[in-house]
Amino acid sequence: MKWKIRRFYQLNNLELYNIMQLRNQVFVIEQNCIYQDADGKDEKAKHIFLKNGHQIVTYLRIFKPGDYFENASISRIVTRPGYRNNGYATEAIFKAIEVICNGWKERFIEISAQTYLIDYYKRLGFNKIGEEYLEDGIPHIRMLYDKENLPEY
Repeated sequence: MKWKIRRFYQLNNLELYNIMQLRNQVFVIEQNCIYQDADGKDEKAKHIFLKNGHQIVTYLRIFKPGDYFENASISRIVTRPGYRNNGYATEAIFKAIEVICNGWKERFIEISAQTYLIDYYKRLGFNKIGEEYLEDGIPHIRMLYDKENLPEY
């Protein structure tokens, strides 16, 4: 399996199709949430994904400050059923943090996390900011990663 980091225009047709298929499979069908996944933001994002052959196993996208949130951000974190609980999403998040903090030299990373994943994201260094809210009918909370103020383990 091989990790890829690509801008939107660098994705080939099969990669883009497989990314959209995975996001729809999980976010629309599995989570029973009818919403517009193709949100017009993919063109601004860098896409980080793990491929097994032509199949996308784990995926997320990252944004520079101002392209999604005020801070740099990570969104659409997803792992294909059958590949879950193997640490792939965590590995993808660490790759995203590396690009954002080391490559882009950003201090803060913001996410809109599904609330059932709060403890998971806290273990990765994210902290809650604000109150819980509904996004596409699913409870979410904004969380912030601060590379200068990480928890001690």
